[in-house]
Amino acid sequence: MKTIAIITAAGKGKRMGAKINKPYITFAGKPILAHTILPFEQSKVITSVIIVAAEGLEDFCLRNIVEKFRFKKVDTIVCGGRERQDSVMAGILAAGTGWDVVVVHDGVRPLVTTAMIEETVLTARRTGAATLAIPVKDTIKQVSSGFVKKTLQREQLWAIQTPQTFRFDILKRAHRLAKKQGFIGTDDCILVERVGQKVAIVKGSYDNIKITTPEDLILGEAILKNRQR
Repeated sequence: MKTIAIITAAGKGKRMGAKINKPYITFAGKPILAHTILPFEQSKVITSVIIVAAEGLEDFCLRNIVEKFRFKKVDTIVCGGRERQDSVMAGILAAGTGWDVVVVHDGVRPLVTTAMIEETVLTARRTGAATLAIPVKDTIKQVSSGFVKKTLQREQLWAIQTPQTFRFDILKRAHRLAKKQGFIGTDDCILVERVGQKVAIVKGSYDNIKITTPEDLILGEAILKNRQR
């Protein structure tokens, strides 16, 4: 089955406080995005990769990431949109037709592994949709007007990660419907949920962090060093 990966790397990362866009910040000796692409390049189930870059940085991404690190599976670099959802749709449109499965991943989750990617792909082939997720560790409370309204059952709560993987036709249909209705979701799973598709949970890893703040860079490098040991 033909599987395409869409890696979103259009975010500016204001909370990072850096002078360059977050995907290009140096992490363990090379740009975050280069770390992120590598397991997709190495995975046997990934046929092709599309990078969604910030407007005006397409050539920069090509020269400083794809060509510099000799990624062979990256076929296309496209311009992202205002919302992450717009960026994923840009990737879907750039992919064209002929794909069975699509994997969507955050460009600033550089600690994803080939095993994580492949498990979501195998699950999505079987069920139609799958996402990495981890059980929450903390007690979660619903709050209203500054006061606790309800304590949620922790055993039923999972923190959602990426990759999120779908049969291509399902995700494309879900994005088209969301656009038509003007709906903006927080991830791709909620879009396919809205068209009646159940999303299977694949247990992820607490190591699969998203680099959002300077502290995440420190934690991420510590995780990487521990893996290398």
